[in-house]
Amino acid sequence: MYEKFKRHIQPLINIYHLLRAVAATVYYGYPSSKLRVIGVTGTDGKTTTTHAIYHILKSAGKKVSMLSTVYAKIGDKEYETGLHVTTPDAVLLQKLLSESVKHGDEYFVLETTSHGLDQNRNFGIFYEIGVITNITHEHLDYHITYEKYLLTKAKLLKRSKIGIINRDDTSFEKLKTILKNKIKTYGLKNDADYKVYIEKELKKNIPEYNRYNFLAAYSVCLELGIDKKAIFTGLKTYELPIGRFDLVHDGDFKVYVDFAHTPNALASVLPELKKESTKMKGRLIHVFGSAGLRDASKRSMMGAETGKYADISIVTEEDYRTEDPEKIYQEIIHGIDNKELRIKEGTLLFIMNRQQAINHAIKLAKKGDVVVCTGKAHEKSLNRNGVENQWDEFLAVENAMNLKK
Repeated sequence: MYEKFKRHIQPLINIYHLLRAVAATVYYGYPSSKLRVIGVTGTDGKTTTTHAIYHILKSAGKKVSMLSTVYAKIGDKEYETGLHVTTPDAVLLQKLLSESVKHGDEYFVLETTSHGLDQNRNFGIFYEIGVITNITHEHLDYHITYEKYLLTKAKLLKRSKIGIINRDDTSFEKLKTILKNKIKTYGLKNDADYKVYIEKELKKNIPEYNRYNFLAAYSVCLELGIDKKAIFTGLKTYELPIGRFDLVHDGDFKVYVDFAHTPNALASVLPELKKESTKMKGRLIHVFGSAGLRDASKRSMMGAETGKYADISIVTEEDYRTEDPEKIYQEIIHGIDNKELRIKEGTLLFIMNRQQAINHAIKLAKKGDVVVCTGKAHEKSLNRNGVENQWDEFLAVENAMNLKK
């Protein structure tokens, strides 16, 4: 009932955001027209790519600011954005762009969500380059179909002078027909405008999904006229944002925190960690959940991924809002083969309280094991019964480690 009501009034909400965006753009004097704005969208990899572009430009001596899921960096000032939205309200967005202009920046790197695009919160922003990392299953509670989701993401490229897309992603063919001659491509498996083996250039092992994120950043910076040598120099010193493949304990066993919260993200992160646990002759222990009042159709798909790679899966809360966490758990495990056997063996558990779930995972961990907690990462709140409660995933792991001592 609630979701149907939301869908009916969404056009009115979009008009409201549009009016605010128009007013804010005029009030702040069209700040984006005085900047070279790079917009980054996609289902997964947005934050890593945004931060990589920012870091490369910064290391190349350029004046640049940035807004991402993790924080906004305007000059020397840092603003926390670690809640459940990426694209802020239109007024705040134009204000941040205006501050970037006052700082004397040439570039602004803006992580952009499909919600922000659909709701016109980005109206009035002049993009020089728009990049799409990938488009996979997510946010279908809002967009209803994958096709509508893809078309919404494509709005960024339609508003950009140059569009850059992943040649190897399943969204490529559809995007190509929508955008026609406006695009440049990057990729590793198919012919692309930008095809370079980042791992070879940086002389270090990089998980496949981050190869694509780095390649997206490389492609953008080349289009901006940055020298190849300067790009690789930047990538060599680049550190992943907080909560992205974050190794928080490295002892007899390892503990990672990662923001992976989609089927595609789990399908990227879990195999890498499974390789690591196998190499260490240990087990992969996975703690995760799925958000309430959001895309329920992805839950069984996430279950399938943990069932495929994790030796022990612990399902827990992840912003269940006003949904029944037990119901979310049942929908997740629907995608797990042999779930009854795994429950009986104790390798598939439901522990409602997230801290207790992490405590149990750490308690189970033995020499050679890899524990990964996915879904929350940098976020500073956990929604329970519609109320935002303070949360820190890293502190939760630290608390669990202290109990193990």
